[in-house]
Parts: sequence; structure tokens; C-alpha cells
Amino acid sequence: MSAIPFAEVIGDPIAHSKSPLIHGFWLERLGLAGVYRATHVLPEDLGTYIAARRGDPAWRGCNVTLPHKQAVMPYLDRVDETAAAIGAVNTVVRAGDELVGYNSDAPGFLEPLRPILARQHLFRLARIIGSGGAARAVAHALWGVGFTLVAIARDPAKAEALVAPFDPGHVHVGDLMELARPTGFAFDDRAGILDLVVNATSLGMVGKAPLEIDWSHVPPGAVIYDLVYAPLDTPLLVEARARGHRAIDGLDMLIGQAAVAFEKFYGVRAPRDQDAALRALLVA
Repeated sequence: MSAIPFAEVIGDPIAHSKSPLIHGFWLERLGLAGVYRATHVLPEDLGTYIAARRGDPAWRGCNVTLPHKQAVMPYLDRVDETAAAIGAVNTVVRAGDELVGYNSDAPGFLEPLRPILARQHLFRLARIIGSGGAARAVAHALWGVGFTLVAIARDPAKAEALVAPFDPGHVHVGDLMELARPTGFAFDDRAGILDLVVNATSLGMVGKAPLEIDWSHVPPGAVIYDLVYAPLDTPLLVEARARGHRAIDGLDMLIGQAAVAFEKFYGVRAPRDQDAALRALLVA
């Protein structure tokens, strides 16, 4: 009898991960014989971990979280084009005798925006706050759907690096400290323009300071997207809703990127008609 197929999420630390809840929920709802778990892997043990899993035929792959998203890449046989462009892998999948690296953050991020992106716009502009791995995935995803990008970070050099791969005529950089100060800039008519503001930092997360933003920097009608999901209603999103902006929380991206990985691991689509029940489980 063959062993039950399994996948997992690896990182250091890892106890906080919600991935086992998400994948376990889908496996149960679909009645699949499969397991998904969290495994603590220290940086110095990453190579040993990958070598051991190569030899386990029941292992379907793993999700990869900090601090391994870049470090895992040399241990893989191939890296998907999108993951290579972003410079980070968050999903490793067994494909025959090979281990292939993917980045599901980019498509997961875009998922809740798809109904908006289905419309035509005269211009699309995204202000991306942050310069880490999540911000890189967001920038790559938004560039691919026609956004001009503004990278906003504490370190101007990191903001410059974030947008360096893209056409210099359609990227800009900004200072995070300036974002907290009022501006006298008067926005013109935004009809037909899609404005997006993305918090790709940990600011606003439980135990972290809130993101300081003066709303004079935010165009009227802009969509506000916060990748933080603990708490689900961050100070940024609470204020955005109070001001009449459409707000998207971090669970949308978390579930969306997990669904991409789930299909690669288990060969079937996640039951997305169960999202409401899944969200209730995740915030319980």
C-alpha cells in the first residue's frame, strides 16, 4: 500500500502559519487522502531537508516562507519564469524526478483584483509600500497587468531596486516618511483611472506600529489593499472604509496563493465555493 501523499510549509519560525488550516480544510471538504503540515526548518538545515524529501515518494512538495524563499532556489532543478523574475520561491513541487520552484504570491495577490481588472481603464497606477519579497511579487504581478508603479520605502535604494527591472518611463519611487506628512497636491479628474495603494510591509500587524499615512496622498476612489491579515481589520483598512474606499484584506491573497499551491500538490482545484467557511475558520 502506498503512503498517504503529503505536503507541508517550511520556515523559521513556522508555528504561526495558517497554511495547514487552509490546506487541511480543503482536503477534508474534498474527501482527499492527503496530509498538509507545518515543519520547522532552520536555515542551516535547509539543504538536508530538501535532500531527504527528494527521497520520499509520498512528498508532493512544500510551501516556503521566511527565511527560505531565496535560499531554497539553488537546491531546485528548475525555477519557474515568474519566480525567477521575482527572485523568490514560495512553492516547491515534485515533477517526476525534478523539484520545480514557483511563486504563487503574484497570482494570489491578483485574484481579488480580477473583477476590477476585467474592466478597461485609461490608466492604472499602483503605490506599493514596502521593498521586501512580498513587495517584489506585488510589483511583478501589477506590472504584468499594465500598472505604472510607485515604490515607497524607508530606504530609497531599496525602492529603486524594486522597480529597476521595469521600464524606467513607467516607474517612480517615494519616501515612506513623506507619506506620513500632508501634501498640497491636488488630484485631477480620476474618471477611468484605477488607483491602487498596497501595504506590503508588516506595519499594522499585531505587535507592530501602524502604517503612518496622510490621506492627502491617496487619490479619491483608490482601492486599498493590505497584505497583513493579523489583525484582519488593520488600522489602514478601517480608515479606508470610513473614507469610502474599497478595502481588500490580507486573507484574500493568503487564500488565493494557497489555492495555486494546492492544485500543484494534489492535482485538483481547491473548493473555492467554500471560501466563506474557510475565512470564518481562519479568523476564529
